Amino acid sequence: MNTANPCYYHLEVEIGPRRVEQVGRILAAHLRHWDLGVLVEPVTRCAGLLLRAIETHATNKNAVVEMWWNGRHVVTAVSDTEPDLPHPHYGPDGYLAQIAALSDGWGNCPATNGKTIWFSHRARITDSAPLAPAPPAPTLRAARRLPRELPVAAPVAPAVPAAPTGAEPVPAAAAAYAGQPGAGMAARAAVRR
Repeated sequence: MNTANPCYYHLEVEIGPRRVEQVGRILAAHLRHWDLGVLVEPVTRCAGLLLRAIETHATNKNAVVEMWWNGRHVVTAVSDTEPDLPHPHYGPDGYLAQIAALSDGWGNCPATNGKTIWFSHRARITDSAPLAPAPPAPTLRAARRLPRELPVAAPVAPAVPAAPTGAEPVPAAAAAYAGQPGAGMAARAAVRR
């Protein structure tokens, strides 16, 4: 978002049936030029509500639309020559209630030859921030090799006890149990068979 340069736009217009939509497109183009495309819809809706009220109820259809961007807020003001809005616009379904619901702040003030109604929208920096962090960039360092495998000693066959003279040789099954707990009993059982 453009936060360094404050911007201002001024438009004098005679309101007619087609001019309300045209003014909305002009305001949208300026907001996009200021990198504030997020605010196009609420600003044009609020300005359109005020311009339609002037078109419907004012005797003099001339109006002035001004828009300021101060780096944090967009303030839009619509001025006309009527001193007051008709009473129904102050009710819960009136234009002013809709503007209050759509904007961050609003107000009105008397002018030398009529009134000015303004509203503001705050530009949130988080609207343009990415939702997920970017993945880390690869580095130029060489990759480390995987840990070396440790050499594993081959299993050593247990030593076969020598057979006493005059006795039978120890069977292979009994030799497999040699050196383990209870191996003596297994060897004796194998010899007895």
